[in-house]
Amino acid sequence: MKKAILSAGVCLAVLTMLVPGVWAKDVIKIGFNIPLTGDIPKVGEGSKYAAEMVREQVNGQGGLKVGNKTYQLDFIYEDNESKAESATAAAIKLITQDMVLGIIGPQSSKQAVPAGEINNTYKTPMISPWSTNPKTTKDRPYVFRGCFLDPFQGPVAANFVTEEFKAKKAAVLFDIASDYPKGLAEYFKQSFEKIHGPGSVVAYETFTTKDRDFSAQLTKIVKSGADVLFTPQYYDEVPLIVKQAHELGWKKPIMGSDSWGSAELMKLCGDDCKGLFFSTHYAAAGAKGATKEFIEKYNKKYGYIPDDVAALTWDSTWLMLKAIQNTNGLTGNIDKDRDALKDQLAKIKDFDGITGKMTFTPEGDPIKCAVVVKIDDKGEFSFYKSVCP
Repeated sequence: MKKAILSAGVCLAVLTMLVPGVWAKDVIKIGFNIPLTGDIPKVGEGSKYAAEMVREQVNGQGGLKVGNKTYQLDFIYEDNESKAESATAAAIKLITQDMVLGIIGPQSSKQAVPAGEINNTYKTPMISPWSTNPKTTKDRPYVFRGCFLDPFQGPVAANFVTEEFKAKKAAVLFDIASDYPKGLAEYFKQSFEKIHGPGSVVAYETFTTKDRDFSAQLTKIVKSGADVLFTPQYYDEVPLIVKQAHELGWKKPIMGSDSWGSAELMKLCGDDCKGLFFSTHYAAAGAKGATKEFIEKYNKKYGYIPDDVAALTWDSTWLMLKAIQNTNGLTGNIDKDRDALKDQLAKIKDFDGITGKMTFTPEGDPIKCAVVVKIDDKGEFSFYKSVCP
């Protein structure tokens, strides 16, 4: 008898493997293509933490109602190691093996641009919460984003330093091998020179990913006569740049971008970053309403204030869930359901996120405002001003 029961159990296990979804017919699977290791692991951590808050909230309330059926959420996290090739491999795995309905991420443009091509080719909806490079969504109907674009952020930074610091000459320092800083540096330069004329960017210095000594570039910048330094680098590089600049005698303003907005920045940078500004997606200090509620819940659960990546991941995940609900019912055919999800994402209008209200353009990019943050004397990212399209 015991042997017969065992055999039945083995057969059932084999049947489960042969029939995909036999145990998961009431489950919606969403993939997360995020950097849990590599150069920016805090980005992956914040992404996963925010996503888990969404999953626990929805499942704890009984699940996600779609049409006349309710589903539990299953979130699958793939580590892209902050590498382009790993991001494409993660996308392929999530799409073809895990059979997810849609994917959140990658976050940074260096991974989101190539992964976006994979998602579009496989006709699987993707939302990048944090990638601001236009290439991520361009000519890719299955790819969306939860943030503003660099062609908007570049002018925001150029106008801000002009108005706030009365800057007439600017210097730029960026990683030429990375899509995000390279693109944003170009947009800033174009915008600044449009305001002040050709040649007003008096130093345009580059380095390559993994470089840690910027003394040669910064020496040129210090001697250039620039009134401000713009450096759109990631939070792990900013402290090195800022500290080396100060050691070389730079005492003028330094302006950054949304890639500064990590909870790790001040741990790495300390007093050197206090008083500096950067453009970003939301400000934790002084937040109100749903944004404040999110921050308090996140802080209570994980022990630190969420950065913009976490907030954007929260919004992007809810955007995808809203679009799933707007299908009014899933067929069980993964290809048809992915198409339906894509169509509903494209129709999103006036979505109230904690990083602002957003409506998707035909390119899959949200129309939304940017925030300029000042790093105050306490090292907190405090709201300074809002800039809208």
